[in-house]
Amino acid sequence: MATLAVTHPTLADVAKATDPDGKIATIVEILNETNEMLDDMVWVEGNLPTGHRTTVRAGLPAPTWRKLYGGVQPTKSTNVQVTDTTGMLEAYAEIDKALADLNGNTAAFRMTEDKAHIEGMSQEFMSTLMYGNEGTAPEEFTGFAPRFNDNSGPANADNIILGGGSGADNNSIWLISWGANTVHGIYPKGSKAGLQFNDKGQVTIEDSDGSNGGRYEAYRSHYRWDCGLSVRDWRYVVRICNIDQSALTGDKTGSSADITDLMAQAIELLPNASSGRPAFYMNRGVRSVLRRQIANTTNVQLNMDQVGGKSVMSFDGIPVRRCDSLTSTEATIS
Repeated sequence: MATLAVTHPTLADVAKATDPDGKIATIVEILNETNEMLDDMVWVEGNLPTGHRTTVRAGLPAPTWRKLYGGVQPTKSTNVQVTDTTGMLEAYAEIDKALADLNGNTAAFRMTEDKAHIEGMSQEFMSTLMYGNEGTAPEEFTGFAPRFNDNSGPANADNIILGGGSGADNNSIWLISWGANTVHGIYPKGSKAGLQFNDKGQVTIEDSDGSNGGRYEAYRSHYRWDCGLSVRDWRYVVRICNIDQSALTGDKTGSSADITDLMAQAIELLPNASSGRPAFYMNRGVRSVLRRQIANTTNVQLNMDQVGGKSVMSFDGIPVRRCDSLTSTEATIS
């Protein structure tokens, strides 16, 4: 299972299909280098100009045990519609032309600045994907954490596993099975997928402080990413929360969470582990402890595989990705 299915389009797949000149695909590939989740995340064009409306099965029709000469009443399923919106993430880069031209390789110098902005866009996207909340920041889209933050009320509480921690220094591990019918990223109808890069070329701009009306020549780049998240089937997302960072130990002593046991529980909650592209996500601190806990345990399936020229850690056949946007300051979920 570590070699994920190739039938589901990732951001690079969609970008290459929509931009034959290759420029956008190149940007997306750089973006993937800074964000491991994009190696797995499936993207679908939304059916709305500002997002995506999904019809979700909320109830199944009830069959009837019929007896001879007894009738059966017709029944039907119940559906609900969920609308997920997209947000517009944008940035500009401006470099003094004289500075960029100094070394005689203007394009290479500008690319160093482009990579910095791409990294910034990647980190902001990941932070929003995990913790974004339209209720408090209407310009963003709603990420995973606000959707899976109640262990007692909603139906998806069944897919929240408590790690035993308390206080405000908690981590989460996420198991997400990406797919067009499970969980996927969205981009607006009729738009292009992924981070869009537009070289504005040479422009005349004011002094940086704008105080004396001076002008100078500069190169300008524009970056834009219209994106959002659709959780079509919540059963394919599992959150292991309340993992106390300060209590974690490599030998599971004291009140340390047993990460391998929690991950095994999460796998069993997926309706079908082979449906979609399942992967675990955790920050570097938790992943480090996971490796040490497994080193002190026998008969645990942790492997290092080569996939596409990269070393991929897997647990029970499911990739274990590093996601540093997951913080160690989460509040306790009860």
